[in-house]
This record gives sequence, structure tokens and C-alpha cells, in this order.
Amino acid sequence: MLTQKFSKTFDIGGGREVTIESGRLARQADGSVTVRQGNCVLLATVVATEEPKPGQSFFPLSVDYMEKFASAGRIPGSFFKREGRLNDYEVLTSRLVDRALRPLFPEDYFCEVQVIITLVSSDPEVMPDAMACLAASAALAVSTVPIQEIISEARVSRINGEYVINPTRSQMEQSDMDFIIAATEKNIMMVEGEAKECSEEDLIKVIELAHDAIRVQIKAQEELRDMIGVGPKRDYPKPEQDEELRARVNALGEKRMAEIARAFQPKAQRKDAYKAVKDEVLAALKAEANLPEGEDLPDATKKLVSNYISDLQYHTVRDMILNDRVRLDGRKLDEVRALDMEVDVLPGPHGSALFTRGETQSLTTVTLGTPLDELLVESAAKSEYSKFLLHYNFPPFSTGEVKFLRAPGRREVGHGNLALRSLKQMMPGGEYSYTVRVVSDILESNGSSSMATVCAGCLALMDAGVPFRKHVSGVAMGLITKGDKFAVLTDILGDEDHLGDMDFKVTGTRDGICGVQMDIKVDGLSMDVMRQALEQARRGRMHILEAMEQCMPAAREDVKPHAPRTVKIYIDREFIGAVIGPGGKIIQQIQRETGTTINIEEKNDQGEVAIFGAVKEGVDKALAWVKGIVEVPEEGGEYEGKVMSIMPYGAFVEFMPGKQGLMHISEVSWKRLETLDGVLNEGDMVKIKLIGVDQKTGKFKLSRKALLEKPEGHVEERRERREDRGDRRDDRGGDRRDRDRRDDRGGDRRDRGDRREGSSDRHGRNDRREERREFRSGNGEGNNNPEPRENGGQQAEQPQQQQGNTPQAGHSDLGPDDLL
Repeated sequence: MLTQKFSKTFDIGGGREVTIESGRLARQADGSVTVRQGNCVLLATVVATEEPKPGQSFFPLSVDYMEKFASAGRIPGSFFKREGRLNDYEVLTSRLVDRALRPLFPEDYFCEVQVIITLVSSDPEVMPDAMACLAASAALAVSTVPIQEIISEARVSRINGEYVINPTRSQMEQSDMDFIIAATEKNIMMVEGEAKECSEEDLIKVIELAHDAIRVQIKAQEELRDMIGVGPKRDYPKPEQDEELRARVNALGEKRMAEIARAFQPKAQRKDAYKAVKDEVLAALKAEANLPEGEDLPDATKKLVSNYISDLQYHTVRDMILNDRVRLDGRKLDEVRALDMEVDVLPGPHGSALFTRGETQSLTTVTLGTPLDELLVESAAKSEYSKFLLHYNFPPFSTGEVKFLRAPGRREVGHGNLALRSLKQMMPGGEYSYTVRVVSDILESNGSSSMATVCAGCLALMDAGVPFRKHVSGVAMGLITKGDKFAVLTDILGDEDHLGDMDFKVTGTRDGICGVQMDIKVDGLSMDVMRQALEQARRGRMHILEAMEQCMPAAREDVKPHAPRTVKIYIDREFIGAVIGPGGKIIQQIQRETGTTINIEEKNDQGEVAIFGAVKEGVDKALAWVKGIVEVPEEGGEYEGKVMSIMPYGAFVEFMPGKQGLMHISEVSWKRLETLDGVLNEGDMVKIKLIGVDQKTGKFKLSRKALLEKPEGHVEERRERREDRGDRRDDRGGDRRDRDRRDDRGGDRRDRGDRREGSSDRHGRNDRREERREFRSGNGEGNNNPEPRENGGQQAEQPQQQQGNTPQAGHSDLGPDDLL
């Protein structure tokens, strides 16, 4: 065989097995594995260069997660019908793996490393993002790339009160907590997730359960590595070091660096001061070297000096915080920077807010749209629409830099997703008709701009009139550790993030946590330190919430005048076609005449009708129109209708959209009317009462008279039984005498046709009437001898008389009309 396959299978709980396999696919990569659960298969590969690029001063790690649409038997919906750039879901999954792996490489390792994870087979019930880090770590474990520890990730969700490891997609629909945790054998490295207001202790429990599950996955990777017999990790070129130069740099810059750290300057001034220290040290070293005029220090020496100045800054600031409990801007460890916030700052958007915390500022806007503005989120497993969007923008001027303006990068996607997940917890449910887009533009940045986005987004949503249930705020926490000492920092600065050991962002309401994003750069973070960080974050969150509640106590009761109006009603699904009309005629007419946009969907065996419009009157009119179409009129109900047409016997009135009824001339007034001329005209609005509905035809009988006061002394005229005759005419089995009367009136249809043509004989008609009178009085044979009619007796054997002159044989008492 050309290949030798090695595999390891383990149970993740509930009888669900995961298999890691290596040795068969992508053999030219430094390391490759497949990870399989059910029908979900991930292929992970890792390739690293042997040497770093010349002058490389940072670790160039790239992690890409991608999904092949063929994995789910689908063709991409793009114009080119092939996979394009990574979508947001793929970017977010890539970040989950990147953030967990990056701290595990040696600090002096600068060789380029590329990790690619590909979904090659999809399972509709298996979430692949929870296994992506397992696949990447396993590929590194079976390679010689010098990663220091094996790692893995696990998803933990709470479903109906029970915690589940790596739940299925169906189970996730019932989840109120969703967290992905990455860890080594001993230490937590990364936490990302959301919850519907969980407590701090709930989050601690989730992390502990995930860590137990991760240890099982790490053991499986170690056993697979031993089965393959992977050799020692490769050696790599180390950056040049000059310890004598380091000591001299520290001696020259230590005092000045400590002064800058305690000067409590703004970010820009502090940055300039650090640069000045570097220039002073370089100038002193140049003077000590006695270089000829015009000659400068070697570039390699300058680079080392720059690195040693950065190291000096790192240790100076950390020691000051740990020993003096003082921060770069003079704040206490648990103190939040000064807050300033304002809503309704822009006239055009449907909602806006400006949130400033220290030197971090977010200008956030909200736009309300229709269901036609929903975002299609497409992945290999499924395609779904999202009605809540949040976009985060980080322009270069926010940090005083000059850079190219490009499409949002992975950082922007990740920060925006954290704010989206946090605010989503308090958004109204599916009954809310609007599509909502939140856009955060960061105008200044020194600290967590994603947490500023959460606060500004909450205020802007309330300003827009979105029924946002509770205020949501967020705060970024930091950590400094050295030996047994540690300091937890609230609302960290940019420098404290760069120099610290943890970046821990927590969002939530007064009642619990809504979102978490944590990255840890050191080993050995205990649960006690985690609890202190969470409690300190809770106090900081409450402080910000108090300020937000003073600025905007609650959401506006209504949207702004220039925002689109919307209403939503649910109708019986049988009426969906009636509202749409043939070829969309009805719904188009409603939209055209009311200036609205109407969206109809069938959901849960009901028709969901959402109506949008810029003017409230138009929305109300469209709503009444739709209600009229789907409403079933009730007998006895009173309505206001429009006279559509007038006939000699009455008027047709439209009393509900699409519903007309006949108001007989006798029901117009208590006074007897011979004609409706001068009483009603087409287009008149009249108040009417529904007095009856024909059970067979569904026709409506209307009355105006029923709503008028009856005149004093009014005596209704006695009417003939014409109405009864009409009823019997519908019943072919009615009394013969009634049918005789009808024959008396009209006789045979052909007779009537002959009369119109002038060919009838009046005397003949009188003779026939006389014969029928005699028959009814008992002189005819039909009443006394019914048997011949039933079994074809003598009358049936008689020659048939000419139609139109005599009744048909066997039915001497019926005319042709009665037989139709």
C-alpha cells in the first residue's frame, strides 16, 4: 500500500464518537489529519517554513477555515458558482482557532506557519466549528512544527437546564447558553460565547465542564502522535541577542521609562515620550561608540535597541502596576474612565448615539428596514435570513495613523460579532417586523472599542424606538501576573492590553452576562483569579449601566417621524391567496394606493402579513384593507359602506374591502319607495346592517332601514307570499300549487319566447290556465291516479304533445320551467 492509515476514536458523551485519522490524505504537508463525527469530516493541514524571512520581527501565523459547498451536496449561489472569499462565519471560526493556537508557539519563533481547515463533508446535525481547533491541533501534533502544547476546543450549551458538550444543531435551538472554550491540559486559553443573562458562577461551571471534555480530546491526540511515532520538534533559527547591549539600554533608559509610566499622560503624548527615550538611548550609544561624523550605528544594532526598549517598557509598566497598584493614566485598578454619552446626535438616521469612555469613542447609528432588507447568511450546511445586523468599522484616523482603507478585516468582523451577540439577547423576537441594522464607527480608540460599540449600540437602538428590553453595557478587563502576584484591571487601555496577560471582555445587563470574549497569554490562570475578574467586571458593568440609564432611561415608545412605520398581523393561511389576488393584483393595488410595502409569509400554519410605510395614515389604511379582506362579516354587524351600483330592485353596497351585498329597495327606508332616484347615488357612503347571509350562495343581505328609527304609527304593508315562492323555486321538491302559480305567470319558456316574437295566442293561454284551475280543484286525473306516473302507466304511453302547448307526459301539472 502507498499509504498507512493511523486512527484514534474516542467518545465525547452520549455515545457520540469522534475519529482522528492521519497518514492517508495531504501527505506532503508537514502535518495533516481528518476529524470525523457522524457525516461531518474536517481536513486540517499545517505547513511551516524552515527559516523566517529576513528582518522578520513577529510571528506570521495564518489560520483559515473554509467550507466546501459540495460537502453538503450544494452548489454555491454566487455568480461564478464557486467558493469565493471567506464569509463571516468562516472568518469567525478561523479566529477561534487562531486565538487559541497563537500563544502556544515560542516567543522567538518567527517562521511562517499556515494552518488550513476544510469542511469536506457536512452533517446537518453536527456543528463543525467546535471541532476545527481539535483538527488544527492534531495536525500540529503529528508534525515537527515546534508548538509547545497540545490544545483543543469544546462547545458547552445549557439546554432545558442541562449542560451539553458539543450539542447538535437541533438542540442549539433550545439553548440559553452557548460558549466555546479552548484549553491545554492544564490551562484555559480562550473563551467565546453568549448567554441569555447567565450568572458568573454559571460561566465558571461551563468552563470547568469544557476543560474536562478537552482533556479527553488532548489524550486522543497524544495517543495518535505516539502511534505514528513523530520525532522531536524541529529546531529553528533564533533571533540574535546581545545581552551586554540589553544591559546598557536598560541602564540608559530605565529611569526615563519609569518617569513616563508615572506621568499619567494621554496616549499620544505617552507614545511620543517612548519614542524620545529610544532616540536618547540611540544617541548615547552612538556617542559611546565614538563613530566618525556621518556614520551611524549598524541596522542590526538599531533593531536590537528597539526590541530592548520595548522589553524595558513592558517590565517597567507591569512592575509599577503590581507593586504600586497604579496604572498608566493614574486610575485605580477597578476604576472606569470618565464617561460621556448622548443620543439623537444625527438628524438623518432612525436612531443614533455617541458614546465616549476616556479616549475611546463610538458613533453608532440604527436603520430600520423591511423584511426585504434581511441578510442572507449562507453556509455549506444551511442558508438562513437574519433580521438583526451589526457592522463595526475601525478607520485608521481613530488611532492617529495613515493606512489604506480596505474592506473590513478579521478584527472588525470579530469585534462586530461580539457586539452583535451581546445586543441580540435583548432584541424583540420574531414578532418584530423591522430588519434592524446597527453600524458602529470608531472615531477614537484607546481601549476596548468593541465594548464602546455595545454601549453605543444599546443607546442608539433605544433612540430608534426599538423595544429593547434592558440596557446592555460592556467592559474590558486585563490581568498582570508575576510569580504569586497578580492585578486585575478594569477598563484597560491599549497599552495595558498589549503589555498584559489577559484580554477579557464581558457584556451584560443588571441581571446577568450576555456575551464573553477572553484571550489569555499566560499559563496557570486559576479559577479564583477568574472569579475575581468576573466580579470586578460586574461592578464595572453596573457603573456604566447607571450612566446609560440616566442618559436614556428606556426605549422610545414610537419610532421617529421619518422612520418607516410597520404593523404585523396574522391571518388564516387560507386567506393568503385572497390578499395577494390573481397574479398579485390585490396586493399591488393596496401597495399602490396606500404607498406601503407589504410582505406575506406562511409561518407556523398562519399567514404573517407585515405592512411598512413612511406615513402612518397609509399603513393604517393598508391594515384596514387587509383586515377587510380576511375578516368574516357577522350577521347583525353594523358597517359603513359605499354604494357601488343602483338597480331597479335595490343597491349593491361594498361594506368591507372586496365584500358587497344587496340592499333591497324595501330595506332602504321605512317609507315605501318605487325607485331609488334621488334617494341614493353611486359613491354615496351609507351606514348599513348585515341582516342575513344566504347559506347556499354566501350572498349578503343588507339593510339601511334597520338602523333608522321606526316612524311613530307606522304599519307595515301586508305582502304577498312572493318571497316564499322564491324560496320554493330554489327547492325543486316544493308544493305543486306554487309551481302552478309560476306556470301561470310564465308558462313554458318557449311560450315566452313566442310571446316576445308576437306568435303567442292569448286565448290558448287562457285555455291552459283554465285547465290547470280545474286540475287543482280535483277534476284532473293526475291527483286521482298517481301510479301511471310512477311506473309508466297510460299517460306515459300517450303520444307526447308538442312542447310549449301542453304539459309534459306524466307531469300534467308541471311546466317546462319546473323541470329544469
